[in-house]
Amino acid sequence: MKGMMNNKGITLIELIIVATIIGILVVALGFEFQGWVSGYKVESQTKEMYIDLINTRARAMQKNRMHFIDLAVDQYNIYEDDNPAPNGDGIANNATDAQVSQRILEARYPIIWSTPGDTSVEFNTNGLSSDNKLICSNAPDDADAADYNCMIISTTRINMGKLTQSIVDGGACNAANCVER
Repeated sequence: MKGMMNNKGITLIELIIVATIIGILVVALGFEFQGWVSGYKVESQTKEMYIDLINTRARAMQKNRMHFIDLAVDQYNIYEDDNPAPNGDGIANNATDAQVSQRILEARYPIIWSTPGDTSVEFNTNGLSSDNKLICSNAPDDADAADYNCMIISTTRINMGKLTQSIVDGGACNAANCVER
């Protein structure tokens, strides 16, 4: 029995193999994590805009005044029709109506409308939208992990959805590409 060797440690080869496997896993999970974070940011921005749209609609009903949202690529502003006082004139005019709030959007995840020339949504005193539109996130490919990256605005409803094909990949901001979730 004295001739048997006692193996109580690990060899350098075993240590190198374990370190290599751990390194490969860290690199693979790092790339996956970046995609997950991008997807989270796109989804978070979409949900914040959704909440702002719902709140604007509720505010229009509560105050019995028209409210509207004016969108640019990198921000959107919410206005209350209060000119002329006290109840407004029922016309959306961001030069004379009171700005309720403004939200700056993350530049890496710009949003676009289904109707490029018409960049506002109006809610009348009953909380009804003036027209049907879509808002889509023009996010990079690594943000495809988002569960929600578009919104469908109709006269009576606002729903979140997911683009079936990213706009960056040749998709469009239209009803055929945005599927309700």
